[in-house]
Amino acid sequence: MKIVVTGAAGFIGSCLVAELNEQGYTDLILVDHEKNIEQWPNLKNYQFTKYILAQDLYKDVDFSEINCIFHMGACSSTTETNWEYLKENNLEFSKKIFETATKNNIVLIYASSAATYGDGENGYSDNHQNTDKLLPLNLYGRSKHEFDLWALEQKETPLFWAGLKFFNVYGPNEYHKGSMRSIVHKAFEQIREHGVVNLFKSYREGFEDGQQLRDFIYVKDVVRAMIEMMKVSNPKFNGLYNMGTGKARSFFDLVKATFKALDKEENINFIEMPKEIRNQYQYYTQAEMDKFKNILPDFSFHGLEEGVEDYVKNFLKKDDPFY
Repeated sequence: MKIVVTGAAGFIGSCLVAELNEQGYTDLILVDHEKNIEQWPNLKNYQFTKYILAQDLYKDVDFSEINCIFHMGACSSTTETNWEYLKENNLEFSKKIFETATKNNIVLIYASSAATYGDGENGYSDNHQNTDKLLPLNLYGRSKHEFDLWALEQKETPLFWAGLKFFNVYGPNEYHKGSMRSIVHKAFEQIREHGVVNLFKSYREGFEDGQQLRDFIYVKDVVRAMIEMMKVSNPKFNGLYNMGTGKARSFFDLVKATFKALDKEENINFIEMPKEIRNQYQYYTQAEMDKFKNILPDFSFHGLEEGVEDYVKNFLKKDDPFY
């Protein structure tokens, strides 16, 4: 089976490559941008056929030979303000991938985002009837949302396609992401360097400091789910899917689990949230997972404490922390 993975040097993309290898898939064409060459450590342990630059994708790949495309490549910064850049990278490039998969009868699984849900005012249902009601809070979310809407409008589609709305993913290979790293990794570093973790205070009634809620999902579960969906590849399941656990937990719980994985007593300090992000801050996210359970009824997720413990003990504390 020949598989293309875009965004392969990134966080989820590289973990996907690792899990594909683990399951015996090695005929892989990895795609990313030259500027992301610092992310190469994410790929150093894996087997693949070749690595190509995104701009060479249609020059170097014979899509008549491809069975599946995992399209993870995108600008994932929620603070990006250049709409033309986001439109080109996240919208127009994705349209071309979708059309190529359609023309060549290829399975397509692509990265959408829970950022499409905005502040959650319209809920977190991946039911297609709700999609056009969503109001993303930032341009990144808008770029993902506009592509989702476009995909749903297409009469001709790939053999099987699924757009995955990733919630709060954490785990190995996120180390290059800077401020976009998960709270687990940030907490690990703060504990190691200072013995204390800073969390934002709450500015909304009904939420105590540190009790803001997120649907945290371990990247190992994300990539296993993606591969299982590829195996199903049934056109009747085409569409958008939430990729979370369906169980919201607090930042306090997440940090507490990180301290526990390090065998340390929790020491948490609450700090002021920057004014520029207070109006865009989400206090609650929780994926509705009924559609996902319909396609993969036996799939199970790591619990929060279990996932954090595995990440800390089997990756962050190791000399080679990669998947």
